[in-house]
Amino acid sequence: MSSYHAHIDIYCERTEPGLWSEPLNAVTNLAFVFAAWLCWKHYAHKGPDFDRSGAFLMILVGLLGIGSGLFHTFATHWAMLADVIPIIVLIHGFLFFALRRFFDLNVWISLGAVIAFFGLATSVRVSVPVEVLNGSAGYIPPFAALTAMGAAMAIKKHPGADYMLLAAAVFAVSLTFRTIDMKFCGAIPIGTHFLWHTFNGLSLYLAGRAYLQAWRPGAI
Repeated sequence: MSSYHAHIDIYCERTEPGLWSEPLNAVTNLAFVFAAWLCWKHYAHKGPDFDRSGAFLMILVGLLGIGSGLFHTFATHWAMLADVIPIIVLIHGFLFFALRRFFDLNVWISLGAVIAFFGLATSVRVSVPVEVLNGSAGYIPPFAALTAMGAAMAIKKHPGADYMLLAAAVFAVSLTFRTIDMKFCGAIPIGTHFLWHTFNGLSLYLAGRAYLQAWRPGAI
């Protein structure tokens, strides 16, 4: 069997190869799909002007759920790519559009910030050994960015600040569950990774709610 199709076993819940060896890890990815649907249903603009960037971001959240579901079902390298690629695009896409919508930055400044963030996040991901934080180090820069944006919005008295700060707080909880998954396999055989999905879905809902509610005519 090629490495591309080799079985990946990095979570407590998975104890053997097979499509249904991670039922909780797989099913809880519906939290992302539900978050995207709920945001769009209740907070997207319904008038003649379409929230294009909001639609794009909510589609990415849904694709993230689908890709992660595939990974926790098939547990192969191709499925891992289906999981990782939407995550990377969503993180950097949200940062770009959020800087423009929440802080009125122009395209080039926002793009420069995203490029700098990508460099920082990549440096953290490659410099911190996987075993240190169970592969969660790469999510520390997104948590820091979410927190910083929420704080800056609070200083500006932006109406979406509370949602962004709450999204950051919930993300911290979800990241904790992701980090400790392999540490407590003996005590918790099903692991805690499924709680990462659940709370992360809530975090994305809160951030998406702030973004979509900040829509105004003429916005991208």
